[in-house]
Amino acid sequence: MAKEKKNKKKLWIIIGVVAVLIILIVGNLLKSDTKATLVETEEVKRQTVVHKVSGSGVIQPEVEVKISATISAWITDITVEEGDYVTKGQHLISLDEKQVRATYNQSRSSVKSARANLMQIKAQRERTESLFKNDLISKQELESITAQHQLAESQLEQALAGLSSQEDQLSKTRIVAPQSGTVAKINKEVGEMALGSMFQADVLMIVADLSKMEVVVDVNENDVVSVTVGDTAEIEIDAFQDTTFIGIVSEIAHIAQTQALGTQEQVTNFEVKIRMVDVPKNIRPGMSATADVITDVKENTLSIPIQSLTVRQEGWEEEVNKTKRSRDKKEEATNNTEVADSGEKKKKEMIEVVFVISDGESVPDTTDGKKRHKGPPRKKDQKYAVVRPVKVGIASENHYEILEGLEEGELVITGSYKAISRDLKHMSEVEIEGKSKDKKAAEKDK
Repeated sequence: MAKEKKNKKKLWIIIGVVAVLIILIVGNLLKSDTKATLVETEEVKRQTVVHKVSGSGVIQPEVEVKISATISAWITDITVEEGDYVTKGQHLISLDEKQVRATYNQSRSSVKSARANLMQIKAQRERTESLFKNDLISKQELESITAQHQLAESQLEQALAGLSSQEDQLSKTRIVAPQSGTVAKINKEVGEMALGSMFQADVLMIVADLSKMEVVVDVNENDVVSVTVGDTAEIEIDAFQDTTFIGIVSEIAHIAQTQALGTQEQVTNFEVKIRMVDVPKNIRPGMSATADVITDVKENTLSIPIQSLTVRQEGWEEEVNKTKRSRDKKEEATNNTEVADSGEKKKKEMIEVVFVISDGESVPDTTDGKKRHKGPPRKKDQKYAVVRPVKVGIASENHYEILEGLEEGELVITGSYKAISRDLKHMSEVEIEGKSKDKKAAEKDK
C-alpha cells in the first residue's frame, strides 16, 4: 500500500514537471511571435554628400632626370653630394678623358693635313686654269686637277666631321646638370666604371625637382570611370600624420595594370597622378600616401546612413510580418521564383529598400491599389517597420543621396545589421532602442 502511494506521488511529480515545461515552451513561442525587434533609427535630413574615390600609392617628383654616361670611362671626380641643389649646366661628374683626348688630337691633326692638301691642290688648279686659257695644256689635264681639288675638299669635310664627333665625345667626359633640382641619388663612386650605352643606360645620378611633387595612386577599374582630370583630391602622407594636403588630378592612365591575371585574385587598376598644390618641407620621393579624389558633391540633398540601405526581392508587399510560425512556413514554401505567363520560372529581381518607422494607423492597407494584405491586428501605440523602395544617387563615406522614395523628417532604421539584412519584414513590430529605455525608466519611477 505504501509502495502504491509512493509510485502515485512520483507520477504526479513527473506530470507536473512536464506541464511546467510545456507552459514554458508555449510561452516562449508566443513571446517570440509577439516580441518587437529592437532597432536604432535616424531622421532623413538634408546635408552635403561628397563622393570620393580612394587609392594608395607613393610620392614622386613631377620631373625626375636619370643621368647616365654615353661613353665608357673611369669616374675621376664627383662634385656634388646627395641632397645638394644644382642649377642647369652645373658640373656634376668628370670621366677619364685620356683616350678620348688622344683620339681628338688625331682628328685635329687629320684636319690640318686635309687643309694643307687642299691648299696645294687649289694652287695647282689655279695654275692649270691659267695655262689652259693660253692653250698651253690640254683639257684633260684641267679636268684631272679639278677632280683632285674636289677630292681634297671632300677629305677636309670628312676630317672636320671626325673632329666634331671627337669634340662631342670629349665634352661628354664632363657631365653637367640638364636641369635645376636636387640630387636625389648617386649610384656610383669615384674610381668606378661608367658604362656608356645607347640601349641600356647605366644611371650614375638622379636629379629631381622636389618643389613639384605628385602622388601616383592605383584606382580600381570600377571607380576610375568617375575620375576626371582636374578633380580635387585630399592627400594623406604616412610620414605627416594628422595633416591633409590638397592635390589636383593631372593624369589618368589609358592602359590598365593587372595583377594575378586569370586567377580569382585578379585585380585591375589604373594609375592616376595627382599633383600636390602645397608641397611640405622634408618630403621625400617614395613616401607612402593615400588619396581621396572628390568626384561629385551634392549640397542640401536628402540623405540616409549607408547602413540603412538593404535589398529585398520583388513582391516584398507579400512578406507581411504575421506570426513567426506562418512566416517560417512561408519561407520554406518560397523558392525565390515566380511563374511567368509562358509557364517558365523567372527569378525575382532584387530592389533597394529601406525600413521606415510608422504607426500602425498611418500604414495604408493597400500597397498597389489592388491587393489588400491582411497582416496581424495592428496594436495601439505600436511602431512598425515599413518597407520603402528607394532610388539612391552618389554615396559618401557614411551616407547615400536619396533621389526618390523618402521625405525629409522620416525615421529610417539604421541598426542592427542583423535586423535590417535578415529579420525585418514589411509591417514587423519594432521598438526604438532609446525610447524603450526611457519607457522602462518611467515605469520604474511609478
